[in-house]
Amino acid sequence: MAGALILIVEDNPRNLKLVRDVLGFAGYRTLEAQNAEDGIGLADRHVPDLILMDVQLPGMDGDEALRRLRERASTRDIPVVALTAFAMKNDRDRLLAEGFHGYLVKPISVPNFAAQVGQFIHAGAIKSEP
Repeated sequence: MAGALILIVEDNPRNLKLVRDVLGFAGYRTLEAQNAEDGIGLADRHVPDLILMDVQLPGMDGDEALRRLRERASTRDIPVVALTAFAMKNDRDRLLAEGFHGYLVKPISVPNFAAQVGQFIHAGAIKSEP
């Protein structure tokens, strides 16, 4: 749903810019963090509709960030989608078993990415208003 607030946690500046630009063009509002700690802080303060979380981050990885988000009352119900270069079936199964709501592979498909993200937003409870 256009207008929804999406937090992107991605340490690669090019990937971050691409995801932000594609989502912005589709009408989404975004917040960006380049590490898990900053992402958790932004999620706590802004309570986005969806978090796109890189799994391989410097310092705290995406798996640990997800665990910490689930421990906080303010962020426990935010859908978190793994955004990762891990593309094997067992990677997908592992990430879903750890509690990610979904899984998107990098590099992203620019023509399809906003629609893919939209499916995750529609599956969750939309809190934001445009």
